[in-house]
Amino acid sequence: MTAATTETGRVLGVDGCREGWVGVAPDPDGPRAYVAADLRTLVRLAEQDGPVVRVGVDIPVGLADSGWRAADTLVRAALGPRRASLFATPVRAALEATDHAAGVLLSRAASDAGFSIQAWGLRGKVREVDRLVRDGEDRVREVHPELSFTTMAGHPARHPKKTWAGQRERVALLDAAGIRLDALTGATGSAGPDDVVDAAAAAWTARRLAAGTAVSLPDPPELLPHGLHAAVWA
Repeated sequence: MTAATTETGRVLGVDGCREGWVGVAPDPDGPRAYVAADLRTLVRLAEQDGPVVRVGVDIPVGLADSGWRAADTLVRAALGPRRASLFATPVRAALEATDHAAGVLLSRAASDAGFSIQAWGLRGKVREVDRLVRDGEDRVREVHPELSFTTMAGHPARHPKKTWAGQRERVALLDAAGIRLDALTGATGSAGPDDVVDAAAAAWTARRLAAGTAVSLPDPPELLPHGLHAAVWA
């Protein structure tokens, strides 16, 4: 599915980091970074420099009550050798459990499989974004940086992102797309270089969403409970 609307204004790409969230806005005079403990505050900080029309966030948007999201299955297939970078999203009940072991039991009951401790580690951020979109924040769309880079290059990245070669590969793709991280200003706090690069990739997709040229997996997005739609955009 291609995004149907064309909007004018700033966009923000967001990735999780140790401090909470790091965002990159690909402004015409150079990208600007922001960091905050929660996503709502991050967007507010970005809006001090101009209205934000679209936010691309590297976290699941839309949780299933049973089974597995089509978006996760399709994106893993599209990523090929980089598929390990995507953790399948557990059902809502599993993410509301008191601990990982209890969540795995609930996941197996609803989806016939458990889920990784890494996916459990994202639980707080998943629930934060879920509350935000259910409260009516309609600018947020789910992205996955590796899918963004795959779309930019026309193929999955050749090197893992945490390697030196992988960072150079991704920074070069962003530079060719007009997001020059060597001109980055603003605050990144304790965010690692890979967090900033991923936020910039999310910003690339957010820019395509605003322009109406982004595409979704699945196409059309999957309708899930609470009136939410699950799709990863690139």
